[in-house]
Amino acid sequence: MTKIKTAVFPVAGLGTRFLPATKAMPKEMLPIVDKPLIQFAVEEARAAGAERIVFVTGRSKHSIENHFDHVVELENALNSRGKDGALAETLAPVGKPGEVIFLRQQRPLGLGHAIWCARHVIGNEPFGVLLADDFVMSEEPPLVQLAEQYTGGALVSTIEVPRADTSSYGIVKPGAEDGSVISMVEKPLPIDAPSTKAVIGRYILPPEIISILGRLNPGSGGEIQLTDALQVLAEKGEVRYLDLSGQRFDCGSKLGFVQATIAVAMSRGDLANKLQPFLKTF
Repeated sequence: MTKIKTAVFPVAGLGTRFLPATKAMPKEMLPIVDKPLIQFAVEEARAAGAERIVFVTGRSKHSIENHFDHVVELENALNSRGKDGALAETLAPVGKPGEVIFLRQQRPLGLGHAIWCARHVIGNEPFGVLLADDFVMSEEPPLVQLAEQYTGGALVSTIEVPRADTSSYGIVKPGAEDGSVISMVEKPLPIDAPSTKAVIGRYILPPEIISILGRLNPGSGGEIQLTDALQVLAEKGEVRYLDLSGQRFDCGSKLGFVQATIAVAMSRGDLANKLQPFLKTF
């Protein structure tokens, strides 16, 4: 498995689909049962070997910084009361000194721009990009699945979607060779979609994509689109896709978030037996 030492988390979005909950709280801090979405994503990155956790944030994201830091008063209180389990859970997100880095994306100029903002800390090695909104329940973490298949260039994660839903995703046009990508189309109409393979928020990207992003003009929505940079690489035969195993939930939507919460709760022995009879009442 290729060790992905750097993982980038674009978390500067406003979370408007979850207002009013996200008026004062980042959407990435919404909990799936008792763990924030962003913690699931960071644990996944660490499982793939990440030693450098890079958050590209906005002005309202201080609680993410606090979550991945020590809270001395809470830790002391739990320790003095002998609550070792709760203390361990509190310490779990905290990384080693210098491991967690926070950068500002001063203006909302898109996913590609957010990644470009991290250019000075990415280095000259392939790096992961994780969008916490895309929550995947699988035996093997999604970024680990990618790292095991990574051989160079860009590797994007895909899932099969109904053709009627292609206008909500970036869609891959597969090549003749298994896993190869001819091109990528951003949110095509179902009649125009070259396939039903939709790209979701897990990527392994080569360092040269940073210079490509720096040269791009704004694309769809007036933003710097990662899809446009990937298209440049695809034209050189340097993009591949991997169909992820597991079940994906769009936690950027209210329905997907509720579904993910129920799925995680039903996977837990401390909740499933009590939750199942309750769900049956509906």
